[in-house]
Amino acid sequence: MDNKAIAGILYETADLLEIDGQDSFRIRSYRNAAEAIEALPQQIADLIPEPKKVLEIPGIGKGMLANLQEIFKEGRLSVHADLLKKYHSSMLDLLKIQGLGPKTIALIWSAYQVSDLEGVEKLAREGKIRILPRMGEKHEQKLLKAIEDYRRIAGRFLLDAAESQAEKIIEHLRHFPGVEKITPAGSLRRGRETVGDLDVLVTGKACASDAQREKCIEHIVKLPGLMEVIARGDNKISFRVRGGMQVDVRLLAPNSFGAAMQYFTGSKAHNVALRQRALKMGYTLSEYSLARLDNEKAVAGKTEEEIYAKLKLDYIPPELRENQGEIDAAEEHALPALIEQSDLQGDVHMHTVETDGRNTIEEMAEAAQAHGYKYMAITDHSKNLAFANGLDDKRAQEHVKRIRKANEKSDGIRIFAGVEVDILADGTLDLSDSVLEQMDLVIASVHSHFNQSAAEMTDRLLKAVENPNTSMIGHPTGRLLLRRDAYQFDVDAVLKVAAQRKVAMELNAYPDRLDLCDRHLRLAKQHGVKIVINTDSHHTSHLDKIRYGVLQARRAWLTKQDVLNTLPAEKFAKAMRHAW
Repeated sequence: MDNKAIAGILYETADLLEIDGQDSFRIRSYRNAAEAIEALPQQIADLIPEPKKVLEIPGIGKGMLANLQEIFKEGRLSVHADLLKKYHSSMLDLLKIQGLGPKTIALIWSAYQVSDLEGVEKLAREGKIRILPRMGEKHEQKLLKAIEDYRRIAGRFLLDAAESQAEKIIEHLRHFPGVEKITPAGSLRRGRETVGDLDVLVTGKACASDAQREKCIEHIVKLPGLMEVIARGDNKISFRVRGGMQVDVRLLAPNSFGAAMQYFTGSKAHNVALRQRALKMGYTLSEYSLARLDNEKAVAGKTEEEIYAKLKLDYIPPELRENQGEIDAAEEHALPALIEQSDLQGDVHMHTVETDGRNTIEEMAEAAQAHGYKYMAITDHSKNLAFANGLDDKRAQEHVKRIRKANEKSDGIRIFAGVEVDILADGTLDLSDSVLEQMDLVIASVHSHFNQSAAEMTDRLLKAVENPNTSMIGHPTGRLLLRRDAYQFDVDAVLKVAAQRKVAMELNAYPDRLDLCDRHLRLAKQHGVKIVINTDSHHTSHLDKIRYGVLQARRAWLTKQDVLNTLPAEKFAKAMRHAW
């Protein structure tokens, strides 16, 4: 089990202990350990043979070490298993409902012995939730809306979760004799912001005959975390893994691998348009090959490139395959040179231990330099985010001095001094203008009052954009994928003023956000608004997540010229002062 899986067990144990009414210190110890393991740059499994090293991890004591040793020895944690037996696994589904925390679940269980989603929904519809302590009719209605939202997004997974599962499958198959290529397809390969089913394509000698494919499928069945085989055929196996994700693995002959890659990458709309083009040219396109209509002779199929070339098209990158004009552009040799991750010269949204980050200025700078960046920025929170220990004016000025000092000592990377300042309910910024003026860049973000009307939120954002100290708007729609919808505002109106003021929009690459989305990014480009791709890192390991932002930028047809942090340091600094 990897760090994420271990952390998941500990988080679930903490939640179940809270439902069980256990001691708060014990509950917190599990959550602290889960957070520590989740943030580790190396795998906890590699440290278990050396207990002293495990005990050096903040948040892990001797008791938790014993728990971890049990997990790796037995494949389970007894306290976790016992609690699941007591409360039923359905209780964990309730924890996925927005606003339905452990204490409320415990309250419902105590009153009605109900532990499943359908049961809680029935209670709410019958008006039985509102009569419980600390509840009420308004809370009951919010709960019904949250259940509705959960059902709408059920079966979708964040990009990093899908990618992590694909990597586990690839690692499991990598050393199987005769396997040559293992490639994720579908919406993961296209970089969609969330993923449903995961498609994985495999080719090589291991797929050459029925007997060899059967052996390979038998190996796949032994995948750690495989919970249920849904279907099994001669060249395909479908299964469900822990967490609920469905995975389809297809074993393909080398000569049809490219055709299968094209077909199973999708999207459906792109594939339909491409097949229609093939028919007009006298071909038929399938998951097996591009073949002539008259004699069914295959003319391409080994690679995607040869299929597109045979159809007289430039190769279309997977991120663009949404039937949004990419086929016409490929025919006219007008596809853009999409931005690459290597084009980025800096990441300028990071938090440190001064607020809610896990690392120091120097540690974040070292990590940014290891990623090949020429510059980065420290942008800790302002005081309105009290739970994040946000900065007031005095602390912000002191923090700027520390950042400047760290920059003077750094070798090979420039450290900009910035801040992520809250946009308050009335549109004013959370720090004094005299303090904000001292910053190299100011990211203005909404972190509260999400339920304002569209008109109120529009006015709020416009006021922030018009503040001369604002360099960019952070995670501009406030959404949290699969958890919280974007707040409503007039996107066109805000982008129009942002273009006039030369205020950039952030593309927050953290996979929980991916904000702006591809549609809004295209709109920003149409308005002439520049983009900055950031990770919003709270730990050095989060810097890796920049790739998810690049994927969204590519889906929006963005080029290097559309993104400000592809500029060298001096030009970027000027851009943050509204000089694009």
